[in-house]
Amino acid sequence: MATIKSFEDLEIWQKAQQFAADIYLLAEQNQKISKDFSFKDQIKRAVLSISNNIAEGFEYSNNNDFIKFLRYAKGSTGEVRNCLLFAAKVNFVLKDDVQSLIDFSNSLGAQIGNLIKYLKQKRDAMIATHNPQPTTPNP
Repeated sequence: MATIKSFEDLEIWQKAQQFAADIYLLAEQNQKISKDFSFKDQIKRAVLSISNNIAEGFEYSNNNDFIKFLRYAKGSTGEVRNCLLFAAKVNFVLKDDVQSLIDFSNSLGAQIGNLIKYLKQKRDAMIATHNPQPTTPNP
């Protein structure tokens, strides 16, 4: 596995950036979304917060903070997905036209969740190594 030196090296950050670009294009090119300024602003802020939180958490250089910010990023994938589903419900878009974005949001959220799980396991293993549980003597 390659050494990660910056958040730009993280595949999930790269995917989050592309996802943001895709949502930004949708928001600007879709006439119904582009005219609803509050909805357009909300979905754009939500999607950009995914990569922003990955980057911010990484920069703290410790697992606990990184995990916290990854949780925020994962939450934002759900927020974007909710916005896309709402856009379909109010006929801003056809659900079939945004299904690939909905699926991508699910996939990215799962990948972020897997990284959180990995980091928690790594953190817990380090804690166990540095703080071994006392053994009780046999009578």
